[in-house]
Amino acid sequence: MAHHRPVPQIPWGWRSMWVIAMFDLPTNSPAERKAYARFRKTLLEDGFTMMQYSVYSRHCASIENAEVHLKRMGDQVPAEGEVRFMSITDHQFGRIRVFVGKKRQPTANSPAQLEFF
Repeated sequence: MAHHRPVPQIPWGWRSMWVIAMFDLPTNSPAERKAYARFRKTLLEDGFTMMQYSVYSRHCASIENAEVHLKRMGDQVPAEGEVRFMSITDHQFGRIRVFVGKKRQPTANSPAQLEFF
């Protein structure tokens, strides 16, 4: 008689991912400004939203889905400058703490993730 161990269920907050894009792109020349604007527009078209200047985030349903977006956006990085992508779980993203200075405007709420069942 074979004994089967139950497959542990991973909580949803550990399966879904957030991809965070952080970039520092030059804007000294018209060509560099155009490349910056094109990259930013491509991020937005791919479903990223601005967290703060030059930091954008996107919710992904799984690690595999996050890899698709990382590859797609990595292929769009301009020749000049630097872009870093970080993937974190939904649970980790929920632990982000935002501190707002006394003279700054309050930050916008995090975008709500969509669930389809």
